[in-house]
Amino acid sequence: MKRDYYEILGVSKSSNQDEIKKAYRKLAMQFHPDKNPNNKQAEDKFKEATEAYEVLSDNDKRTKYNQFGHEGLRGGRDFHQYTDMNDIFSNFGDIFGGSIFEDAFGGRSRSRRQSVGEPGADLKLKIPLTLVDIADGVEKKIKIKKYKTCATCSGSGAKSGSSRTQCSHCNGTGEVRQVSRSMFGQFVNVTMCNSCNGEGSTIKDFCTTCKGDGREHGESTIKINIPAGISEGQYMTLQGQGNSGRRGGEAGDVIVVFQEEHHELFTRNGDDIIYTALISFTQATLGDDIEVPTLKGKARLTIEPGTLPGKLLRMRERGIQHLNSSKRGDQIIKIQIWIPNKLTSKEKEIIKELGKSEHLHPSEDEKNSKSFMEKLKNAFL
Repeated sequence: MKRDYYEILGVSKSSNQDEIKKAYRKLAMQFHPDKNPNNKQAEDKFKEATEAYEVLSDNDKRTKYNQFGHEGLRGGRDFHQYTDMNDIFSNFGDIFGGSIFEDAFGGRSRSRRQSVGEPGADLKLKIPLTLVDIADGVEKKIKIKKYKTCATCSGSGAKSGSSRTQCSHCNGTGEVRQVSRSMFGQFVNVTMCNSCNGEGSTIKDFCTTCKGDGREHGESTIKINIPAGISEGQYMTLQGQGNSGRRGGEAGDVIVVFQEEHHELFTRNGDDIIYTALISFTQATLGDDIEVPTLKGKARLTIEPGTLPGKLLRMRERGIQHLNSSKRGDQIIKIQIWIPNKLTSKEKEIIKELGKSEHLHPSEDEKNSKSFMEKLKNAFL
């Protein structure tokens, strides 16, 4: 059985990203294979910590894990179980200042992706959803205003015919490194190059459209496929659809937060929906077939003779589809009996006459029975 990811890293569910990164860094340094050569146990712990970090450092994966545990990550196309150590170094080397794996442990040559420009900011949207939207999922098309890549210079920020020149101070890396040694080995302190602001290159002639920024204000339409079973406050991340980065920088994300709209007929209870049906005294006494609304139109419901107020009837699979599953909740019908407050003289006489019948009054045993009191209590809840 897999261990809990929070337990592996020694953090709590409320820990922020900095705390999670710090915990992973500590474990990675402790169990790094170069510090523990030919130690299979240390290598397994290193891989285990990396797997935990990959999930908890990603907001989408962390949300799925918090809700559904390890089961929520099964079948995920963006989840890795690492078997090759080089996969770990290539994916997570950046959290150690870009080169601690490369320089502090024997100078292994591993590639590191160089960033260009400044990354774009994320955008946060709130989308209201009806119960009908939530029940079966829905596709939404939303127009957003954001920074888009400059069409004139294709995001470079340079004037047509001009080009970017490699920064002579950092030799195009965008960072300056200072090497220090201690009894624990060699360490590298990495800082951003001030000459090129971390871009690795400079521009002599700026684009006249974007003034060297590499982007301009615009409007885009994004398509959002919202799965069934979404709840209030849950969110979805659309990677790379946020603001374009400055001078070719990586685009930000769009974070879509879902809001559940109030429904005038139904209330939600997990994957079930609840509807209160108001029936007459005669329908409750004699029984009837009534018509009730559902999320997909009208449906017939049988009221059995002798139905008491507060009784709950269940319509199977008329509710909301479970998130990431084909299972569906039910529609719960709560029965309430309508009592008229205005009667004609004739109607009053009829009811008085009926009231003389012993069958229309509970016996003393029924009045004092637990089941009767429970039914009476439920009728007014």
